[in-house]
Amino acid sequence: MKIAQHKVVTLDYTLTGDDGNIIDQSQDGNFTYLHGAGNIIPGLERALADKAAGDTLQVSVAPEEAYGARNESLTQVVPRSAFATTDDVQVGGRFRAQAPDGQELIVTVVRIEGDQVTLDGNHPLAGEQLNFDVKVLDVRDATQEEIDHGHVHGAGGHPHE
Repeated sequence: MKIAQHKVVTLDYTLTGDDGNIIDQSQDGNFTYLHGAGNIIPGLERALADKAAGDTLQVSVAPEEAYGARNESLTQVVPRSAFATTDDVQVGGRFRAQAPDGQELIVTVVRIEGDQVTLDGNHPLAGEQLNFDVKVLDVRDATQEEIDHGHVHGAGGHPHE
């Protein structure tokens, strides 16, 4: 069976940056997604189309087909007092914030200098070329419930609130 819209795909993958360092990986069939539902980055999803169980591929995904280019307007310096509890403010910490357009945004603390905290609303991999080494382990038809919900369910279903 080939990978196409509404197929459940199980992969092993290793993701590296252009420097060759491993950014992420999933082995032993622990990564499953619903093809065509926007569950993975567009560039990787496009490269996987028409592949089948047993296929391997190496694909390099440009930022525009992954997490986008960095947007420097999403970086902001705020006073430490803007946080409800200043004890939790540490470099690498992540917080929910609201963008000027009203959308929820996850921001990361990237620098603390005195009473000034620099926040970055870009995805941590924005602007990065992503290199995947992938093995397709399994392809199956999605259930109607998985299609309706837009993601894969495990054995026995998936509870929703």
